[in-house]
Amino acid sequence: MNLRVDEAEHSMEMHLPYLVKVFEGHPVKVVPILVGALCAENEAMYGKLLAKYIDDPQNFFSVSSDFCHWGSRFNYIHYDKKYGAIHKSIEALDKMGMDIIETGDADAFKEYLSEYDNTICGRHPISVFLHMLRNSSTRIKIKFLRYEQSSQCKTTRDSSVSYASAAAKVDA
Repeated sequence: MNLRVDEAEHSMEMHLPYLVKVFEGHPVKVVPILVGALCAENEAMYGKLLAKYIDDPQNFFSVSSDFCHWGSRFNYIHYDKKYGAIHKSIEALDKMGMDIIETGDADAFKEYLSEYDNTICGRHPISVFLHMLRNSSTRIKIKFLRYEQSSQCKTTRDSSVSYASAAAKVDA
């Protein structure tokens, strides 16, 4: 990546303070993997390549993404009126994607993105991770724990960014 893109990338800077707190008092090595805009075939290839690391219980993965960037400033204004207020439509759109991620189905997630064009910044790392799960021998269950929006859009002049957090654990 060029210097401008590198300087604009901020996911690691956002995650490191949390990881430092979570692992406080425990020696850890951080191996950042920046996933750019990949085609579906490369998402699958990297997922297969990295799957063996899921099987090592010493490894911890933190996959960074926010969810819908909604509003004209983001060039995305998907609105399904059946949900009522715009912010409820955004929530339904995001929860649809979150439900698919919880299934671990990389193909269904790709179909969702293709159909709705949801502006999930980390769609490629999420897809790589789903392919890692598909190719690993360890069964992992993903569960979303929290969902928020930066603001509740009521008109098409509004904008917001959605945030969701999930945890993945060995499915016993």
